Amino acid sequence: MFRKFTKEDIHSRSKVKSSVQRNLKSKLVSQFPQLEEVIDELIQKKSQIELIKCEDKIQLYTVDGEVYFFQQFDELIPTLKLIHKYPQAFPTIQVDRGAIKFVLSGANIMCPGLTSPGARLPETPGYEKDSIIIINAENKEHALAVGKLLMSTDDIASINKGHGVEMIHHLGDPLWNFNID
Repeated sequence: MFRKFTKEDIHSRSKVKSSVQRNLKSKLVSQFPQLEEVIDELIQKKSQIELIKCEDKIQLYTVDGEVYFFQQFDELIPTLKLIHKYPQAFPTIQVDRGAIKFVLSGANIMCPGLTSPGARLPETPGYEKDSIIIINAENKEHALAVGKLLMSTDDIASINKGHGVEMIHHLGDPLWNFNID
């Protein structure tokens, strides 16, 4: 999604009203219930939230100058900078060591990279198709990427063929290196 993202893709920037700020908080908590404990710490009353409208109907939300999440159409998607601060608040899967270089180059993740030794899927019942998930790597502390499941984790484990995760954002992509100034 952010392979060729640059500052030229930005159309407008505006401050977010406090009423919109409250709606964002409640939407984040409804999408990621584990954020409820830390949402007031994440977006404090005095925080300056800015909406940056970009190409392809993508909207970036910055909190005190850091891009914490973005929205394409209706779903809020956390950035890796937010995920690294609160990793326990998001649904997570793990790829094996062999998939790391492909994930870091932005490739979609194949099912065998999620089912081999070193990879880890959640216990049954797992995550549903189209869920936003965080991708960790074997023997690594921090998340590598954010993706969207192309099939449920139960189907990934049983079918074990084809693409399992569509890549949205990864370490080193233009959004990771994006600086609003």
